[in-house]
Amino acid sequence: MLSRRILLFSLSLLTSILVTTACQTNSQTSDSPQSSQPGDKAAYEVVTSPNPDWVQFTPPIDCSLGEDCFTLLYVDRDPSDNAQDFACGRQTYDGHKGTDFAIPNEVAMNEGVAVIAAADGTVLRLRDAEPDRRLRTAADIAAVEEQGRECGNGLVMDHGDGWETQYCHLKQDSIVVEPGQQVTQGETLGLVGLSGKTTFPHVHITVRYQGEVIDPFVGVTDETGCNLERRPLWETPLGYEPTGILSAGFAAEDLSLDRLWRGDFTDVTLSQDIPLIYFWVHGYGILEGDVEHFRLLDPEGTVITDYEQTADQSNLNWYNGVGKRNTAQRPILPGTWRGEYELRRNGEVIVSLEREIEVQAVR
Repeated sequence: MLSRRILLFSLSLLTSILVTTACQTNSQTSDSPQSSQPGDKAAYEVVTSPNPDWVQFTPPIDCSLGEDCFTLLYVDRDPSDNAQDFACGRQTYDGHKGTDFAIPNEVAMNEGVAVIAAADGTVLRLRDAEPDRRLRTAADIAAVEEQGRECGNGLVMDHGDGWETQYCHLKQDSIVVEPGQQVTQGETLGLVGLSGKTTFPHVHITVRYQGEVIDPFVGVTDETGCNLERRPLWETPLGYEPTGILSAGFAAEDLSLDRLWRGDFTDVTLSQDIPLIYFWVHGYGILEGDVEHFRLLDPEGTVITDYEQTADQSNLNWYNGVGKRNTAQRPILPGTWRGEYELRRNGEVIVSLEREIEVQAVR
């Protein structure tokens, strides 16, 4: 049985951006459970009616949230060197000034996902010539920072009465509006990309009122921190999804987080002569003490792997999986293989999914 976890950390002291570090295990023994504190549910339920004088926004991405795109990171509401999102959770990093709406991988990016105007307004300025590439090292990050191109390709819009939005990390040469142009809410501005200071394909939106950053999940307030009365800016209320799965599937070779973000493992069939079969999930927002449960079943319904692992620390982004090698004594059978996954928090199942793949006989 194969098992691996790749962890994504916020290195705020060095870069204030997500980068990856890896650890591996081949043990079927779970780590000891440790206590964890998820986002405070009360923090995102204390909501009052929107202020009619405030601009109301829609998410700046043309997709179905929770299905083919995800609210991955929120505004950092902790004024100290620590980081905390509006619901007292961990889906942010120190100094993060916006909300990140992510897509699963570069395959989706290359197919084209529209970035749309969050509200009616006027385009003030834009940039559209930065290359798309996933930053991997501190040197990559430093180079972007030195150039002052952290936003990558993006634009700023004026919505009147002191309200502005900024959109970042758009795909190179995808912006279809011009400075001075009037746009309406929902109108296409460009495409989701990988430009600027980023490690995953997404659009980042920063909302400002009279020059100050505003958390759209909270509204205008002088208060910092979480667990406070909120008057969100979203036209239609958005839920808080601190944990979820970006993608899941099967592979016939060893994985890496870089290749998952590229979207390399999207096969719908595999050949019986593969060296191994590996069932994986790529998710966000795992908390210390969460329990992952994997089952891998062969075409005859035999449980090949039944494996649990307890997260020993919280991570913004991770992947894990189980697999079976192809050996003469225990060959990979042709037919439909099934993978089952559950993520439990405090004894409650918060994520559950199944995936299947057809392994074709070699003739």
